[in-house]
Amino acid sequence: MKTRLIKLALLASAAACSVGAMAAEKLTVQMKWVPQAQFAGYYVAQAKGYYKAEGLDVTIKPGGPDVSPVQVIAGNQADVVVNWMPDALAAREAGVPLVNIAQIFDKSGLMLTCKKASGVASPKDFKGKTLGVWFGGNEYPFLNWMAKLGYKPDADVKVLKQGFNVDPLLQNQAACISTMIYNEYWQVVDAGVKESDLITFFYEKEGVASLEDGLYVLEPKLKDPAFVARMAKFLKATFKGWNDAVKNPEEAAKIVVAADPSGSATLAVQTRQMKNIATLISTAGTKKIGYLEPAAYERTVKVLLTGGSSPVIKKDPGKAAMTHAVWEAAQK
Repeated sequence: MKTRLIKLALLASAAACSVGAMAAEKLTVQMKWVPQAQFAGYYVAQAKGYYKAEGLDVTIKPGGPDVSPVQVIAGNQADVVVNWMPDALAAREAGVPLVNIAQIFDKSGLMLTCKKASGVASPKDFKGKTLGVWFGGNEYPFLNWMAKLGYKPDADVKVLKQGFNVDPLLQNQAACISTMIYNEYWQVVDAGVKESDLITFFYEKEGVASLEDGLYVLEPKLKDPAFVARMAKFLKATFKGWNDAVKNPEEAAKIVVAADPSGSATLAVQTRQMKNIATLISTAGTKKIGYLEPAAYERTVKVLLTGGSSPVIKKDPGKAAMTHAVWEAAQK
């Protein structure tokens, strides 16, 4: 009898485990780039079991130079993507109905980094110079800035389609290149260029910054209460991951390095990157983390609409391209 009871208990336990495993809801999130501290919050949430605690089985898909988050989600290969708002709104206008459900970075880390020796001391010196620009959706803030300055690309300034490296500046192929404060800028310095020999122009300070790393889903899916509930759990766990990452950059860096299958990420570089990333998330540690401020959204839309003869978007998407519903559900 005792043996039979033990067997029944074991069967019940196995059944409970099976049900628990089945109950875990699958969710795939597409990153904008390769594993690095820019996405630390997601990796930390995964490593610390925050997603699992919410009943989620989350797959984090790394990005890369040939990966477009828009194409991935449009092809139903991800439930949610990390993307910059200019690219997301341009995609929406082109027919991919992306909606922002949370805004992790509330400040822009994008800037042009120039060698002083190139003769650039202010934006007025860009004229006639070669400027490195990232494309694939990252060019929109630059094009808007040039329109604001009254410069026509390839006429007043030569646009160099920049790879995701800093070679054009190091090899003097460009006077300025696109860099992020948390990544490429430091690659230039690590390559031996003194900071005193560089001059930087932050998009944020130039008044042409647009929102960067935010979370986007397809609008039709928001009509499904189950999807909204699942995404709310994802946000809740993700916010915990980001709070931890900002609070303990060294720990976050270790987790990111462990998540990099290529082995190219180093602890020192990722720790430095995480410390710079933290400056772009001023809401970390507060109840406002991930909240998309309407004013910031409207400012970005305005920047994208005022691109001279070639604005990033032609129509104001209004509030249809953003929602606080998922964020609010994550607060419960």
